[in-house]
Amino acid sequence: MAHIAITGAAGNVGSTVLDAFDRETHTVTPITQTEEEDIESIVLNVLNRDDFVEKLPDDVDVLVHLAANPSPYADWDEVKDVNVDGVYNAYHAAVENDIDRVVYSSSNHALNAREVADPDEPETLRDDAPAVYPDQEPYPDSFYGVTKVAGEALGKHFAHKTDLEVVNLRIGWLLPRERLREKVTDPPSSDEYTEEGARFARAMWLSPRDCRDAVAAAALADVRENPLTAHAISANDERCLSLTQTLRSIGYAPRDNAADVVEQN
Repeated sequence: MAHIAITGAAGNVGSTVLDAFDRETHTVTPITQTEEEDIESIVLNVLNRDDFVEKLPDDVDVLVHLAANPSPYADWDEVKDVNVDGVYNAYHAAVENDIDRVVYSSSNHALNAREVADPDEPETLRDDAPAVYPDQEPYPDSFYGVTKVAGEALGKHFAHKTDLEVVNLRIGWLLPRERLREKVTDPPSSDEYTEEGARFARAMWLSPRDCRDAVAAAALADVRENPLTAHAISANDERCLSLTQTLRSIGYAPRDNAADVVEQN
């Protein structure tokens, strides 16, 4: 039985993965920035280091750190505090509370600048985008991506300097099936839609159930490598992020495919 604490539990990914763990086997503690109507959570600001240390339960085994500004279009000043200082505070709190593992929510935006079709539009993809592996050098496509590279580096530092296990989980584009279908087959207007954008969605899509499986695997799998970097996308036909090493390292085997969603439209 493991006790898993999840920061950013009210966000898009956080609210999805609250159901990733069997509550009869594991304890899940959501952490949110504000009180939420439908989530019983610990309320703390990840930028308050002392608060982070003091409010984490003593018996947490795994900290899943999702709290962030997730916009690849954000300016530096919008992402630097929560996405860098907040990550440091998460690792500091994990060490101070003798937590065994941190699953850090990284992103495809940490490494796919060479694959994007338009440098000003991170969520576009070249039609000849090559395969990308977890051990390749990061190449961020945005300031958001830069902060995710920094977060991965912080995890590597703590993994080498302490007993903490670290999994850098590069999360794709989490969308319900109907939202993916809208983006790739039913654009709201020609001005907002490009084939490169649809290609990005089809390549980077992460279904809700695959998201839950990926986070659960990252939190609970026995790992032989520390720190570990893993890709979390669905088994999309048009993917460029390799899933082979992720399958071998944490046993994540995605069940959904963006191509199936498009064909069903």
